[in-house]
Amino acid sequence: MSPRGILAAIGRPAKARVGFVLQTIAMAWGVLREGAHPSTWRRSVRRRCRISLTRSVAGSLGTVVVTGLIVGVGLVFETIYWLRNLGQEAQIGRVLVAVLIRELTPLLIGIILLGRGGMAAISELGELATEGEVAVLRAEGIDIFQYLVLPRAFAFAFGGFALGTMFVVTALVSGFVTGSLTGSVHTSVLVFLDDVLRAATVSDLIVFPAKLLLIGLLIAVVCCATGLGADEADTGADLLPRGFTRGITAVLAITLVLSVLL
Repeated sequence: MSPRGILAAIGRPAKARVGFVLQTIAMAWGVLREGAHPSTWRRSVRRRCRISLTRSVAGSLGTVVVTGLIVGVGLVFETIYWLRNLGQEAQIGRVLVAVLIRELTPLLIGIILLGRGGMAAISELGELATEGEVAVLRAEGIDIFQYLVLPRAFAFAFGGFALGTMFVVTALVSGFVTGSLTGSVHTSVLVFLDDVLRAATVSDLIVFPAKLLLIGLLIAVVCCATGLGADEADTGADLLPRGFTRGITAVLAITLVLSVLL
């Protein structure tokens, strides 16, 4: 193979990956910029946003509750039990804030949201792209970005925050109930939740919603870009693994960056 052929073989996939990253950044910036204008939120856009929000929250709620119950027993209760036995009761709230609220919740919610809502968005938009429906919408003068991408981005962002809050509450309450049944906790649930909240710093209160909102936003943008970027040769078997890999990478990246910066 000639040197030019070698460079082409290396540069072609690299260019495609860099191009997708730049496209994702541009779409995320477009969502933030256009979403800030009230004129963007026409009736059709608001309706699409409500539908996407309902689907993302309702479709993931059961999984979030079950996962929260498991984490509550496996993490919250174990933390309470061992720290109390070691005489470190004062550190219970701080450990739960650092592990559960700051790190674990955004990561798990991102994976759940990607698996439930993100894959559905890729499948739906990929079908529209491969069957030519996107071209038809453009020909009718419909702004594809505002009609298909913007509502999903805001729905996933606020849906992720709502699901994350439900997850934390479920995990803490289930861990408290398990501790009460085993005799490891002797206070009321309100006192326990108050102790955990008092252990949170200003940085914790910023990181938690920031991670959930940004993770939801990036999942929506990545999935929309993957679905709308499909060509006629792409099938669901091609798009779904591609979108899942990209989504997981985005979730891990934003979690790592915010954890380091804040």
